[in-house]
Amino acid sequence: MSELFDAVDALIADHSPLPPPQERERLRKAHGLTQEQVAAALGVRRATVVSWENGRTEPRPPQREAYARLVNKLAELYPEASAPTTAPARGPEAPEAQSAAAPAPAPEVPAPAAPAAPAPVLAPEAQSPPPPDRTTATRTASRRPLPAKTATSPSGTDPRYANGPLAVVDVEDGQVAAYCVGGLVLDVPAKSAPALVEWVLSEAKLGAPRLSRNGKDADPLIVLTPAACERYGLPPQLSEEERSAGRLPEGHRVIQQLSRANWQLTRRGFGPWARIYRPAQGGNRACVQLCIPSWNALDARSWGSAGQLPAPELARLLGTYATRVITPRGSTAVTGLELMTALHPPTRASEPDPAGKRHSEYNPGSLGNEPVDCAPCEAPDGHPLLADLPRFHQRTPDQMLMEEAYDWARPLTDEECTRRYVVGIDVNMAFAAAANGTTVGLGAPTHLHHPAFDPKLPGSWLVDLSHIELDDRLPSPFTPRGDRPTGPAWYATPTVAYAVELGYRVAPSEAYVRHDNGRYLDGWYNRLRDAYIATMADLGVTTGLSPADFLTAMDGYREHDPQMATVLTAVKATVKGGLGKLRERPRGEGWKPGRPWRALSRPTWRPDIRAAVISKARTNMHRKMLKLADATGQYPIAVLSDCAVYASDGPGPLDFLPYEGGKPLPGGFRLGVSPGMVKHEGTQTTLWAESVHEEHGQDENLARYIKDGHVTRADNGE
Repeated sequence: MSELFDAVDALIADHSPLPPPQERERLRKAHGLTQEQVAAALGVRRATVVSWENGRTEPRPPQREAYARLVNKLAELYPEASAPTTAPARGPEAPEAQSAAAPAPAPEVPAPAAPAAPAPVLAPEAQSPPPPDRTTATRTASRRPLPAKTATSPSGTDPRYANGPLAVVDVEDGQVAAYCVGGLVLDVPAKSAPALVEWVLSEAKLGAPRLSRNGKDADPLIVLTPAACERYGLPPQLSEEERSAGRLPEGHRVIQQLSRANWQLTRRGFGPWARIYRPAQGGNRACVQLCIPSWNALDARSWGSAGQLPAPELARLLGTYATRVITPRGSTAVTGLELMTALHPPTRASEPDPAGKRHSEYNPGSLGNEPVDCAPCEAPDGHPLLADLPRFHQRTPDQMLMEEAYDWARPLTDEECTRRYVVGIDVNMAFAAAANGTTVGLGAPTHLHHPAFDPKLPGSWLVDLSHIELDDRLPSPFTPRGDRPTGPAWYATPTVAYAVELGYRVAPSEAYVRHDNGRYLDGWYNRLRDAYIATMADLGVTTGLSPADFLTAMDGYREHDPQMATVLTAVKATVKGGLGKLRERPRGEGWKPGRPWRALSRPTWRPDIRAAVISKARTNMHRKMLKLADATGQYPIAVLSDCAVYASDGPGPLDFLPYEGGKPLPGGFRLGVSPGMVKHEGTQTTLWAESVHEEHGQDENLARYIKDGHVTRADNGE
């Protein structure tokens, strides 16, 4: 008899009354529940709840009865007539969370003339969305609630890109979903790679507006998870041969599908960062960027373990970076260079001619569309300008510009050995701060003989600075190794200008200067500075903190939000990588010394700009160290790039940095979050420092190991 009762109960449960899908979603949100919470309570996946709410599937026993009980109870609590106009801010669905950073956009309702393929809908929670189409329904969901600072509307003010700059495409329970910025999730109806590209460009509303009035809008970025790769005929992992080539073979089935649909790939082919496009027609671009993390598109040095994140979390991470910096176009180094061009496009539209037609013309303040030759002294080894040099010739400082970051150390004095600690301080975004306000050349160099030095004229100068004598406890500001110059050498303008600032006479014998110049990197710096400060604020470190409060906030700040910590690393890598790309060296491809390599064809291959920024960063560092030495008698014992190590009686920076009345030494090191200010890099004991010197030599750079005290000699081959 009990079996009959169970069968009857099952029949009743199988037909438990349920409100329409739209009403299910409204009731859940009215009670402040997330789809994840409902899924956990019912023992199903979040994607299953999504399907119930958009009407794609219906609950089945045994969950149906429990789900019906839930929504019917909620219906008693929240009748439609008295439904709240806002929902509690518990996740990305809450409008309060959206308004924390930007106003929510008005809902975009698909036009009734095209019901078969409506545009995705992004509606604030204050309004009930229209009934979803079963093919391309839009869903607002996430694996977990997002902080209010990041759960914002991605659209800004441009309705063309209402759903943000990018989406991470994943497959769950056989359903293909595109996870966008702000917690938005779109159904993806595409069954093939060409169809996916078409859908992105026609319906997804992805992309970003231009950063300059003369620039181009950012193409949409689609990130494919391993499951999405399999869905669209791509291998989840590249084979060893494909990894070596950096791309799929030309005969791959997906490449053939794209070709048949009249889509093209760039010369780099279908690799971890693939660009799929059709030639622009009438000024309309048709291009989609693909990123495939499982093919090592997201380098661990810049992105940590981001490639292993679930799709919603990866969308949040990459979306934050894209919103604050620029939509990634490749590695952080490539993206840093792209940001320069996006802010200073090479061309602009001219004024109308007599016929009313506009033409493309040079955009003042940019690097233009054509590459320019560097000066011979600025060329790296193997450059075509040096093809006539004997093989294996080692150029000397009077033949080669050697502007690099500091790598200097000295033994501790007897007095310094009596102090208990060695403390490292690190300059925030040192190279970005150096780029700010630096005048750089925009065009080709002009060769001069015996010129008068002009600190406002960017270029390279052959000058003898060996007569300048400074305290041996400080590194020389004129050489990367901190050694005193031994004769004439090539220097960038900021280095020679610093010698003049110190009160010494300079008499260049030769120079390559650039009369066409400007502050090309100011906008680049401002964009990256704002991204850095905003991300640090997400990690609990804000501007305006007192030195003590700043040090407290920095203690374990990366654990506050690991995803934002990864964004921070990527922002800093964008700075260093972008500057490094200005002097990119050959990368295989059968290159031979004396022959041109691919990077030389770019207008942004500018070793002189890189040299000027590094020169200014190094002299900025020396200026601060000199100020501290003059004021307190304290000298660094090691300097590595933007990190300086001092002997101290206490374990923190405030134990040796002077602060009178809460104010730092004018022109010296200042604790804080802004670029150019310093943070605590690490502390070790003086006994540790002495043991490192005893084991590895007095010239071993303690700044290299001050952070964690772990000494490794891998870089020296040991």
